[in-house]
Amino acid sequence: MWIAILAAVTSFCAYTAIFAFRKAFNVASYEGHTLFGMDFKTVLVITQVLGYMASKFYGIRFISELKRNRRHLLILGLVGVSWLAWLLFALLSAPYNFWCLFLNGFPLGLLWGVVFSYVEGRRTTDLISAALAVSFIFASGLAKTTAQWVMTDFGISEYWMPFTVGCIFMPALFLFVYLLEKIPPPDEQDRVQRMDRKPMLPAERKALLRGFLPGISALVVIYILVTILREIRDNFMADMWRESGAVFVPGVFAKTETTISLIILALIAVMIWLRNNFKAFMLAQFIMLMGFIIALLSTWLFMEERMVMYYWMLLVGLGLYMVYIPFNSILFDRFIAAFRFAGNVGFLIYIADSFGYLGSVGVMLVKTVFRVEANWLQFYAQLVLFTGITGIISTIVAMVYFRRKYLSAAKAAAA
Repeated sequence: MWIAILAAVTSFCAYTAIFAFRKAFNVASYEGHTLFGMDFKTVLVITQVLGYMASKFYGIRFISELKRNRRHLLILGLVGVSWLAWLLFALLSAPYNFWCLFLNGFPLGLLWGVVFSYVEGRRTTDLISAALAVSFIFASGLAKTTAQWVMTDFGISEYWMPFTVGCIFMPALFLFVYLLEKIPPPDEQDRVQRMDRKPMLPAERKALLRGFLPGISALVVIYILVTILREIRDNFMADMWRESGAVFVPGVFAKTETTISLIILALIAVMIWLRNNFKAFMLAQFIMLMGFIIALLSTWLFMEERMVMYYWMLLVGLGLYMVYIPFNSILFDRFIAAFRFAGNVGFLIYIADSFGYLGSVGVMLVKTVFRVEANWLQFYAQLVLFTGITGIISTIVAMVYFRRKYLSAAKAAAA
């Protein structure tokens, strides 16, 4: 258990440091420029997400075939490229430095799969991956708070701010990547209970998709929906807060995201004691279903003016991450163990991620290019209502499909 706790803390801190290289810039408004007929900040957000999306499609093969040696050098190299992109962003004139966000997003999009490869396939993966997954909730708030502090207290411009935040987090990155390498690999009992985790060749990837295509498709639809919500909330939370007219305090990001992180961590980590992999897999989907319901109800109360901005942002974030976190922690790990096939989580996560970010880019472009007449706050609230209803239906479809698939396989094995 002590190894699991060490791995949980190490992976949490490592990805928190990594995340600072991606999300700090969202605090700034980047006003005074337009490009392609769009607000400059919107162009920056879309460009970074395009880079992230491209890396997810590339990662379907790259991460699924990733070998377990020299991963620490890969992490440091990818983060280094993203950091260099922020330096170029600061040195080049706006708005023609927008392309630097693509250079920043592409390498960062590969890092989740690399870091997760250190922790998957263990009896304690639920605990470790829960800590790793909530890191980007906490890290998002921490990065934004650090960015606000850098600009307010030190007078750093919004263009130099992302690079400066990277400087602050770089020592922690080196330390915790070093410690990642010290985590022992899964033992024989881990492999018996959770299956062996190894690189997947093209034939193995195709066989997996053929065997579970309807269920995986339903999960991908769910993930597209929550990725869209997460990206808009993460990128435009400050803007939505300003549009609401509520009092804006810089530390509010860290407060809401830390609260959500602790709740999700406790919710997911307790599943370490559930040894039946299929029951854990179904319970993860039930948590997702409850998350959609919480997001839907809290948004309805907010739109009826029965809930203030702070509690709405907290509850809709909680509901959103009750769906999003299982995908990036226990869902696919338990899926592999329940249906007993050798492979790795990275392949499945990157399929979901690639289409999730494709949907996110599409929604932002539709709102911006076609000039949908709503501010980000109104647009987001309407999107949560649509996503909540669609997500509930899709989650029920997935649960019914996988239950029938499991029972059918059990009956065939008994015969």
